[in-house]
Amino acid sequence: MTTTVEAGTPPVRTNPSGAARGPRRRTGRIRRVGLPYLLLLPALLLELLVHLVPMVIGVVMSFKELTQFYIRDWGAAPWSALDNYKVSVDFDAPVGEALLHSFLVTVAFTLLSVGLCWLIGTAAAVFMQDTFRGRGLLRALFLVPYALPVYAAVITWVFMFQHDNGLVNHVLHDQLGLTDKPSFWLIGDNSFIALLTVSVWKGWPFAFLIVMAGLQNIPRELYEAAALDGAGVWQQIRRITLPSLRPVNQVLVLVLFLWTFNDFNTPYVLFGRTAPAAADLISVHIYQASFVTWNFGTGSAMSVLLLLFLLLVTGVYLALTSRGRRAAS
Repeated sequence: MTTTVEAGTPPVRTNPSGAARGPRRRTGRIRRVGLPYLLLLPALLLELLVHLVPMVIGVVMSFKELTQFYIRDWGAAPWSALDNYKVSVDFDAPVGEALLHSFLVTVAFTLLSVGLCWLIGTAAAVFMQDTFRGRGLLRALFLVPYALPVYAAVITWVFMFQHDNGLVNHVLHDQLGLTDKPSFWLIGDNSFIALLTVSVWKGWPFAFLIVMAGLQNIPRELYEAAALDGAGVWQQIRRITLPSLRPVNQVLVLVLFLWTFNDFNTPYVLFGRTAPAAADLISVHIYQASFVTWNFGTGSAMSVLLLLFLLLVTGVYLALTSRGRRAAS
């Protein structure tokens, strides 16, 4: 039996290795795409272990009547449903009234601290754009408050705010004569000023660093052209610097807001376990509700409410800023 091949028809060639080349290419592509995620997997698991697991446990604790009687076995604490949340938001009761006062103090403190940090950091960054002798040294000195450990820096301020032998009273009262008598900075109404001073001193170098990095992306030709057109310094800042820094400032303000609103180390080291009423930040207030009164259920409910508030503010802020960017573009 013979097989005939028509004229003009090319012979069919079979390649055994071609059938396996397609799956092999797909396997190599999957390996290249999946390798970065595989390398990130240990960090993601550790991040979930450190942040997500305690968060879930805190949410569960907020629905329990967890007091000092159930510390050894908190899982045996009875369920309280939404009672802890009702107590926290009942502003006519002592617990809710104290939480509302702490929330208002924290809002005022955060707005003032973030505004001053941004203003001082931006002014210093703009000033540092000009070349002069000693600019590198001055930049390094500006970053010292941000580089120092929080506890060492705040403890230094505690000694400076001492009533009898503190440096602040020595300068204001003894040297300058601005006060009639030495002031108490760590108790009473002055505690808010002391806390704000330490927070701004500690936070403005971060704003300075971020804004200074953002200024490097603004072409110098824009300032030269504006100067040729007769624009002064303030007009250049208003028309060139601030609009160009808008994306940087949007992220900077959000980060400063979250850091300042959640700041626990500064008031705790400055005032101890019990902060004065004028400086009763919500982070320290929740700590007192949990570890001083031993009511972990109510403290967990306050923490969840704080988390929801920060998520809401962040979502609204990002929505407004993204809408502003679309309108500007």
